[in-house]
Formats: sequence, structure tokens, C-alpha cells
Amino acid sequence: MPDRIRLLLVDDQILSRGVLRNRLEREQDLEVVAELGRGDDVVAAAKRLRADIALVDGSTSGLDALAVTTTLRTAMPECRVLVLTTYGRPGYLRRGLDAGAKGVDADLAAETLRYTDCPLTEWEADTLRAARDGGSVAALAKTLALSEHVVRNRLSSAIDKTGARTRAEAVLIAEQNGWLAD
Repeated sequence: MPDRIRLLLVDDQILSRGVLRNRLEREQDLEVVAELGRGDDVVAAAKRLRADIALVDGSTSGLDALAVTTTLRTAMPECRVLVLTTYGRPGYLRRGLDAGAKGVDADLAAETLRYTDCPLTEWEADTLRAARDGGSVAALAKTLALSEHVVRNRLSSAIDKTGARTRAEAVLIAEQNGWLAD
């Protein structure tokens, strides 16, 4: 029998991990070498176990999937990373691909081709993230440790760049495009 593909399974939900492992172990050319519940354990385990592939849940605990992808691709480029996610947003996919993830849903990839890069500065995105739950400009300024004037300017700029009419609409548009993923 030819060498089996050594797979590292990463998901913080034990039930999901078990279901995935059960399905993957049915494949004769795959060997699940370990299951991890945290993203920050991936690099050390992948190196120690000589993993060929890391299958990482998009919302795993510890280091998030995109950070895991970037770190693992740098530390162990021969190990491929597949990110398993329910985030069907082009911006999230783009960041995953930019980080080095492989294995892409064809429909989402086609949508991503129509997707444009995020027009927001990191400061504007941070301000919209803080505005997700609403609140006054004064409350946002306090949360962000900025002046109210700076917060108003960032919100105004983000509203203009997203084509929104309101702060809430700007947050929604940015979320839908994956521009506010943490």
C-alpha cells in the first residue's frame, strides 16, 4: 500500500471532530494522526507528527484558522492547510487563500472573483467592529480610546466607502463582504 496522507484534525467541538474523524478514517489513503481542540497547538503537532495536511475548523479556539494557516505555511510549507468553515463570505475566502489555505468551494471561489478588495483602512474597520453592537459615538470613543471627533470621521469615511446611508448599514455591508472578520 502506498504511503497514506497524514492528516491533523483541528476543531474545538469534540462532536464535530469525532464525526469528521469517523468519515475521514473510511478513506484508505488517509490517516488521522491526531485531533486537536485548539489552533495554537497546530504547528508543534504538525511538526512532531509530520502531518501532510491540517484540516482546521474556521472558528477553532486559540489561534484562529487564518492565523494557523499563515503560521503553519511559514513554519512547515510542505503541510497543506484546508480550512473548514461555514463562513460563505468572499472576504473570508480571500483572506484564507492569501494566508495559503487550499481546497476551495467552487461557488464561493466564483463569487470571490467578483469581490473587490476591502476599501476600508484598518482604523475604519476597527471602528466598524466596535460599532457592531450600536452605542453612541461617545461610547465608541471610550471603547476605542479615541476622541469623539476621530470616531465620527472614521465612521463617516467608512459609510462613504461602503456606499451605506447609516453606520448600521455600513457595518452590515462590511460584515457581508468579510471585511470585519476578526
